[in-house]
Amino acid sequence: MHVTLCRRRRARVAATLSLLLPMAAAQAVEISGSAALTSDYVWRGTSQSNEDPAVQAGFKFAGASGIYGQIWGSSVEFAPDTRASSEFDLIAGWSGDLSDALALDLNLTHYVYPSTTVDLDWTEANATVTWQERFWLQVGHSRDALASDTAGTYAQLGARWPLTDTFRVEAAAGRYWLARGSGYDDYAHAQLGAVWMFAAPLELRLTVHDTDASAVQAFPGLAGSRIEAALQASF
Repeated sequence: MHVTLCRRRRARVAATLSLLLPMAAAQAVEISGSAALTSDYVWRGTSQSNEDPAVQAGFKFAGASGIYGQIWGSSVEFAPDTRASSEFDLIAGWSGDLSDALALDLNLTHYVYPSTTVDLDWTEANATVTWQERFWLQVGHSRDALASDTAGTYAQLGARWPLTDTFRVEAAAGRYWLARGSGYDDYAHAQLGAVWMFAAPLELRLTVHDTDASAVQAFPGLAGSRIEAALQASF
């Protein structure tokens, strides 16, 4: 059974990469990336690293047409029986300006957990609209949300306020609607953070997270109130 699951994961990874490679070959691409060390990998309000520090890095390949491919990874820590230790997000999408004030990003994200003994991989379609580079609305949908074989829809509304050339404040609130058969209830979360670019391209982030009672019940010990500190470099 484990061998079959691994083969399925490899097949999905290969299919995703097959979307990215033609893009890279067809046009000159701009390469960017990031690396971070965080005190807690918090995703949609819940800890993905069992409240332990995590190491993260990613690369993005973007063409002049707006088509891009991206790979991002992080250390994770789930229930011991899953043996999950790493996550890789394979992303294929398009981003561009709709007007002087509006920008749109459309992508397909495939979440991969290569070291697990159970099949935790899943895929989500995402759309993000940004206004004046300060306010955004993100909507994501999957027919296999959280690898549950059931549908889930996520929405987040956020904003950032530059206070100086090197300091800004960011806030976001999100809600996850999950099908009854997923084993999880719908839940909401919010976050408020401060970002200080003290030595470009190095940033220091401090973020306060909170979730509602439904998240605490669904993810005991991993949801609720928490503070995340991260050191990030972009290149």
